[in-house]
Amino acid sequence: MKQILNNLNKLAKDKHIENKKYFDKLKKKQPKNLDYVMQDLHDAEFKKTDCLQCANCCKTTGPLFTLADIERISKSFRQKPQQFIEQYLRIDEDKDYVLKSVPCTFLDNENYCMIYDVRPKACREFPHTDRKKFHQIADLTLKNVAICPAAYNIVEEMKKKIPL
Repeated sequence: MKQILNNLNKLAKDKHIENKKYFDKLKKKQPKNLDYVMQDLHDAEFKKTDCLQCANCCKTTGPLFTLADIERISKSFRQKPQQFIEQYLRIDEDKDYVLKSVPCTFLDNENYCMIYDVRPKACREFPHTDRKKFHQIADLTLKNVAICPAAYNIVEEMKKKIPL
C-alpha cells in the first residue's frame, strides 16, 4: 500500500491537467445519467478497496466538523461541545472547525477510527464519489484523487465510461 500511495501523488500530478480539462468539459456538458454512473463506479471500486489498508485521508487531511458533528461526538464522549472543541479542534481560515493536527487524533495504529459510529459527515461521505449532483464537486474530486487511491481509480474509470 505504501508504494501505491507514493505513486499516487505522482500519478495525480501527471493526470491533473487532463483531469481538470475533463471536469471543465463535464461542467459544461453533463450527462443526464452522471450520478447513476458515478454510483456504479463508486460501488464497484469499493467492492475491491479496503480503506483499512490505506487510511491516507485520515493520515494526511482533516475533516470539517459541522456543529451537528460536534454535538454528536461530544455527546458520545460525555463532554460539553465546548470542551470537545477546546480539546480537539481549531477554526481554520474559512471559519470552519477542523482538527488541531493531522494525522487524525481518532485514528489508531491499525487504521481503525476510534469514533467510527459517530464520525463527522465529511468522513462518512469521503471521497464523495457517490454524491448526488456530482458535477458540483469537481474541484474537490481533483484534490481527492491525490489523497485516495479509490478516488483516483474512479476518476480514471469515469473518463472511460463517459468520454467527453
